[in-house]
Amino acid sequence: MGLVEVTKEEIKFSDKLLARIAVLKSHFPEGKHKSALLTVLHEVQDEHNNWLSVPVMDKVAEVLNILPIEVYEVVTFYTMYNQQPVGKYMFEFCRTSCCCLRGAEDLIEYTCNKLGVEEGQVTADGMFSVKSTECLGACGYAPMLQLGDYYHEFLTPEKMDKLIDDCKAGNVKFYSEVN
Repeated sequence: MGLVEVTKEEIKFSDKLLARIAVLKSHFPEGKHKSALLTVLHEVQDEHNNWLSVPVMDKVAEVLNILPIEVYEVVTFYTMYNQQPVGKYMFEFCRTSCCCLRGAEDLIEYTCNKLGVEEGQVTADGMFSVKSTECLGACGYAPMLQLGDYYHEFLTPEKMDKLIDDCKAGNVKFYSEVN
């Protein structure tokens, strides 16, 4: 059997992203650019359909001059980084004590059933995904979820129905404008 040539996927970052990474790196002394990793990963994830593939993580390591394993360790530790494709609208439900006591698990199940997916899956149209996260720090407003940059609180099945319908209609602001 002959050798199979394995080609590495070519990942390119936009000029705008590279300029932003350069600014982030400039906040730290030479040799300490790993300190910018969390913020760089957010920026890169935003430019790559809200998820980080292995080739994208490898490119981050290259740009920061660190080992790929150093990037993988961070991405696999924090739930804010997505390791697989997600829907345009990703419902990130808090699943810690306060939210669970107020019905988060039932609401997650309700939402998954309504969308026809399981947690971690993306709807066939690419619009939605459902994910559980650790505490989002809004215990007094349980159950709640984060959609992009925004929290949705005191959730009920009826509120989820409306949120899903509003997303389908394009009537939901989920990322704030940053200048």
